Amino acid sequence: MRIEIKRRKGDTAILISFDTVKEKFESVSERNRFYKELHGWNQVVIKQSGRYEYKREGLLEEIPNIKVSDSVFIVAMENMKRMMEFFKGWQDKVEFETFPVFLTEKKKKELVDELK
Repeated sequence: MRIEIKRRKGDTAILISFDTVKEKFESVSERNRFYKELHGWNQVVIKQSGRYEYKREGLLEEIPNIKVSDSVFIVAMENMKRMMEFFKGWQDKVEFETFPVFLTEKKKKELVDELK
């Protein structure tokens, strides 16, 4: 018996898992900067004229992704270069691993729908 597995373009994505090494960060604010650059944040400015909120986007708001848990997410293969550049900038303070994964049609649609 012969079994063939056919891969179609677009079925493969990359699962990224990361851990921050607290001791290697110079301060809590530096560690927070890592998370803000990755996930984005809401900036609140309070002035006499009122309260202003600004949405500051992080990399994961620009790149379509599927969140698996707080430090694990899946991105399309074509976005891996940007993700690797980001993590290489933090490589002495953040440990990360990547794994190729095959997406079901439903999950692939989720990732593609985020592009729209």
